[in-house]
Amino acid sequence: MSSLPILRVKGLSISFGGLRALKDVSFEVGEGGIFSIIGPNGAGKTTIFNCIGGQCRPDAGTIHFRNKEITRFKPHRVASLKIARTFQNMGLFPQMTVLENVLVGRHIHTSGGIFKAAFTLNRRCAGEEIAQRRAADGVIDLLDLTPVRDKPAGGLPYGTKKLVELARAMAMKPELLLLDEPSGGMNIREREELKGRIKNIAVSMDITVIVVEHDMNLVMDISDMVLAVNFGEKIAQGTPEEIRRHPEVVRAYLGKEAKK
Repeated sequence: MSSLPILRVKGLSISFGGLRALKDVSFEVGEGGIFSIIGPNGAGKTTIFNCIGGQCRPDAGTIHFRNKEITRFKPHRVASLKIARTFQNMGLFPQMTVLENVLVGRHIHTSGGIFKAAFTLNRRCAGEEIAQRRAADGVIDLLDLTPVRDKPAGGLPYGTKKLVELARAMAMKPELLLLDEPSGGMNIREREELKGRIKNIAVSMDITVIVVEHDMNLVMDISDMVLAVNFGEKIAQGTPEEIRRHPEVVRAYLGKEAKK
């Protein structure tokens, strides 16, 4: 993992209707590896993602990606920098097949728009369409989704839908991948498989991954660094072992001091 930060967040603050969601949150993410953000419900984890991804504009603070300030970029501009994300509430197109959903993630690599590249019958676009389908099939194969490639996404089990959303994000060929509660709705076996998938994405594909996750076992098993937040504020940052024993983190989750 490089010591140079791929992402720098400084003094991030935002309120909604007078309710403070984030207050002066700062952290850096080194290039390569897996960086996780943890905290109780309502701690501000997803709001951090929304600020990075352009879904929210902070009241104060700055966000830099590869030394380029992106604080007030809209989502499509963020995506054009090869920053991809998944969401807690998935936005799959239920009537479209898995392949068609993943092709939507290829839109930044097409010249004809999101749906034209996927469905056009224009001969001029045929070569591009074939290339995009091959790229999408590569991601589908990587995530073991080939058996459901041609099935409508809406009829799939919840855990499989989460993988389809991950595939769609991966289809963008991101340099920074933001995963918001990737294990949500998965059973124990699926969560164990997900650990290996995330590690493989970070290591073999050289993608920096930031994970927001409630499953502490998953976080501690896959993370290089962990940021803990509570009530919209940063309370700790360090290695998984340091975070596991940090008294502020223990209080946030258990309401008591860690045992010596």
